[in-house]
Amino acid sequence: MTNPLKFILESLLFVTEEPLSVSQLKSILETESSEAIRSALSELITEYDQRGGGFELRQIAGGFQFRTRSEYSEWVKKLLKPSPARLSRAALETLAIIAYKQPIIRSDVEHIRGVDCGGVLRMLLEKKLIRVLGRKDIPGRPMIYGTTKQFLEVFNLKDLRDLPSPKEIESLGTDDGEQDALPGNEETAGQASNEMLPPPTGDGDRAPALSQPPPPNGENSPMPSEQVKTVPKNPADGKKS
Repeated sequence: MTNPLKFILESLLFVTEEPLSVSQLKSILETESSEAIRSALSELITEYDQRGGGFELRQIAGGFQFRTRSEYSEWVKKLLKPSPARLSRAALETLAIIAYKQPIIRSDVEHIRGVDCGGVLRMLLEKKLIRVLGRKDIPGRPMIYGTTKQFLEVFNLKDLRDLPSPKEIESLGTDDGEQDALPGNEETAGQASNEMLPPPTGDGDRAPALSQPPPPNGENSPMPSEQVKTVPKNPADGKKS
């Protein structure tokens, strides 16, 4: 007997342009429990993995989303011709510090980097890779920064626990010919390590601080496409754009 819930979830995930969380799906379905939704999603993930086709169902940024498989990114890029997203060395360093030390204020970031970070922070805010979490209750009430859901999507992370550990990144830096290959813009994402960090707090955009940030990446490092979201732009007819 077919599972109508599974097919309903499949149709919703097919038309969305952003990852859908279990709570969002539950609010749409109304009569279904979270457990039933998670079970149906698990079935879908298994089916697509066994199928081994051109796309898969992934858990990204606290939700679920269809994404093309990385091994077919070469052909997808030829069709979409995405503009390569680039971050300067300063931006990469600052973003890495925030990702691993959040919640963190500007003066702490600048203390680690040893330079002013005002312009870089504004750029990262504009790209929606970081956000203001609030203000610290100290003189001057400086803003507190943390990463965003967009950060998780871009870097193909389920949550902050999927970030590679500092030791893991240091070991990568010792390999000959190692490149600073990072995920692309909102339509692309790369592969992430499964090394587990301390669990995040709140809505998943924050994590306890680690002892040190990862080492800096290269200047103007490109962010190549690995996986591309393939969802229809017109939910009315369900056709791929």
